[in-house]
Amino acid sequence: RGCLGSLLAAEAMRAMGLLLAWVLLRPASTQQCHPSSPGSVLRFTDTHAEIRVPALHRVPSSLDPLYSLVRRYLDLIQQNPLPTELLRAALNEPSSVRTSEVVQYELGYVICAVVALLFTVAMPVAGLCFCYCRSRRRCGGRLRAHRRSLGCRRRCLLTCLSITSLIILTSAICALVTNQRVKEQMEPGLGAVPDTLRTLRQHIANVPQRAPLSSQGVQMVVDQFKVPRQQIISDLAGVSRSVGLSIHAQLKAMTYAALADLQERAGDLQTSLHHLQILDKTVRVLMAARAELEPVLRERRQRVVTLLDDPRCTSCASVLGRAQSLELGADYSKVPSVEKVLKTLAGLPRSDFAEMIRQGNGTFNSIPELAVERMAQVIQELREEMAQVSEKVQTIADGFPLPDYTRRVSEALLKVEDRSQPFLREVERFEWYRWIAGTALCSIILLIIACNVAGMVLGAYGLSKREDPSDYECRGEAGAKFLMVGVGLGFLFSWLLILLVFATFLVGGNIQTLVCRNWVNQEIYKFIDTPGNLPPSMNLTHQLNLRRDSNLSAAYRDCKSGAGLWEVLQLEKSYDLDEHLKTPKYTANFQKRLGDFTAHLGDVRLLRSEGRQDLETFARSGMDEVDYVRFQEEMKIPVVQTSLPGLARSLEGLQKMQRNGTVAERLATEAQALWQMQNSTVHTQEALVVKLGESVQFLSRLAPHLQERVKTTLATTASVEARLPVQAQQILRQEIACFTRKELRYFAQYLHWVRHTLREDVASCQPLATALDNGRVILCDRIADPWNAFWFSLGCCTFFLIPNIIFAIRLTKHFRPIRNRLM
Repeated sequence: RGCLGSLLAAEAMRAMGLLLAWVLLRPASTQQCHPSSPGSVLRFTDTHAEIRVPALHRVPSSLDPLYSLVRRYLDLIQQNPLPTELLRAALNEPSSVRTSEVVQYELGYVICAVVALLFTVAMPVAGLCFCYCRSRRRCGGRLRAHRRSLGCRRRCLLTCLSITSLIILTSAICALVTNQRVKEQMEPGLGAVPDTLRTLRQHIANVPQRAPLSSQGVQMVVDQFKVPRQQIISDLAGVSRSVGLSIHAQLKAMTYAALADLQERAGDLQTSLHHLQILDKTVRVLMAARAELEPVLRERRQRVVTLLDDPRCTSCASVLGRAQSLELGADYSKVPSVEKVLKTLAGLPRSDFAEMIRQGNGTFNSIPELAVERMAQVIQELREEMAQVSEKVQTIADGFPLPDYTRRVSEALLKVEDRSQPFLREVERFEWYRWIAGTALCSIILLIIACNVAGMVLGAYGLSKREDPSDYECRGEAGAKFLMVGVGLGFLFSWLLILLVFATFLVGGNIQTLVCRNWVNQEIYKFIDTPGNLPPSMNLTHQLNLRRDSNLSAAYRDCKSGAGLWEVLQLEKSYDLDEHLKTPKYTANFQKRLGDFTAHLGDVRLLRSEGRQDLETFARSGMDEVDYVRFQEEMKIPVVQTSLPGLARSLEGLQKMQRNGTVAERLATEAQALWQMQNSTVHTQEALVVKLGESVQFLSRLAPHLQERVKTTLATTASVEARLPVQAQQILRQEIACFTRKELRYFAQYLHWVRHTLREDVASCQPLATALDNGRVILCDRIADPWNAFWFSLGCCTFFLIPNIIFAIRLTKHFRPIRNRLM
């Protein structure tokens, strides 16, 4: 069983050695680059957020139904499309425009103008006639006779006047609200015109900035190269130590395993030598002790046998046989000698294995610092290369061709901005007058409504208190006077109302039908795009420097979809942006310097020659040839064949049974001598046997695998020493390749961002389309709609004043006493 266990242990140790050798000697697998961390995604500053044109949109309002009604009314008034021929003639040859053509196109407005003129003349004339009749007491006087149908007529007049008053009141409120809405939208709307023009001019002017110290436009985009440059320089500061730590981390398992194996073999050498010395010395001591014990034991046996064989000894025959077999057991002179092994190992170890392992460990652990030292020169060269790359990136801004294309647009926008300022100030001033006039006239309308309400309330109350229709009643008379005041205000101010309505209607209506309607359906763009419609001085395609096969409509659509200026202007023919933004143009030297770098990180010596000789001597010492089984078999034999303690106890038991005192005393003496021999000589030898057994057990376990283990350790150590520089160089190349790819991604991110920014932000013409859309929203949705709703509401008030006056005059008679009462 013991031999089988030793065989299994040996096989297990051999399998573990082969597995360790395979792990250490197998080719190193290709290392994968570490995945990009979140910090490897660069974040660039939004370069043009401050000069973008924010898009404006129509804001839903509770007045939208009114705006829609007014637009349908204007579409009914002006059903003609955009007067292309008339506008062409007016722009190219103003003298050729005939009045009849203008009147024909503006026929709806002409009819409205005639109606307004008739109203303006008729209302004051009717007011004068009413005043004349009133002076004759014919208009607004008293009823001449009381009839049964007067009550029904009075209620009908009250209802009609109430309805007209309610319509006028509603229209007046709408007029006041829209009047205020126009004022609120006009000021920011007018202010948005120069602001938008200025923003567009800044956007276009800032695109081609070439000054090295400029912080706008293309130069600002170029200046953002500081983001990848700072990141790369930061990475360069730590790449050498990172490479060294990576080499150390990937090779430490192999190196530490070899050092641990070497340390274990050195420990085996020390421990084996120690146990061999113990074994040799213990065997010698046991042999000497046996030689000394043999005569003493023989003499003691004779004495005990003689005593037990004495006839006077009662019952001693049972112990006599055991006493006769009292003799020595194990004979260690028969075990094999280890003197030859000790002679071979004499003087070992000649080398300090602990110091060797410490030095090898220290050399290996110094790889990160050594990598920093070896890579210092190339890191400095790469930093200098980054400065040269910054100069190459600057050429993007220096060669950008947009100034030749954007100068005319900037000059045109500046001219429009300067010329629009006086006009906008005049518009703002006239808007102020319009608002005052509208507010005042709306207040007068409200005053008329107030007179109507007061007149109807007082008149109705007076009628209810009047017992006789012919009696005078002050409240009814007061109601009649309030109604007459309202009538007088209606006659007095109706012509001013109609003039304000027509003036605002003529302006707002034409803006809606001539400009806004054709702006929404892009008829204006089509008119501008048609050759010959505009004079040469107003050729926008030439003014905006558009490509020859393009027009304003196409440019507007392209800009609205986010196209870049060079896509609209066809700048690709003069400036190939993709060619300027090719990554190798800026990274070739950087990549070459890293690709050409090589560094020797030093040799790690794990085992010197004297240490190797010590281990080889240890393996050849013959320790595995010693017959340790013979030792184990001899140790199984006791020092004395018969148990001395058992024999001593038997003698002590016989002592108690003796009648003869002399025999009893002699039995006690012999028992005491046996105990003394056991506790001194035999016990000491047994302790030496236990000590010998520990050494034999260790040596017997180690010896069968000694040569294989030492051979594996020496092969592994030599392999690790040979592979460390090679694998360190491979890992160095892999880490530098990973670092290069990482830094090239920074360049690629920046150049991709530059390409995207120059095409869609810095050099984008989307702000131009947004500005045009904003102009339409401001003019049509925010100003024209409430403007037109104002005159429409005020016009309703004005025209409903006519039935209001009629009903008020007719109702006045019913509030005054009747002249004659008919039964």
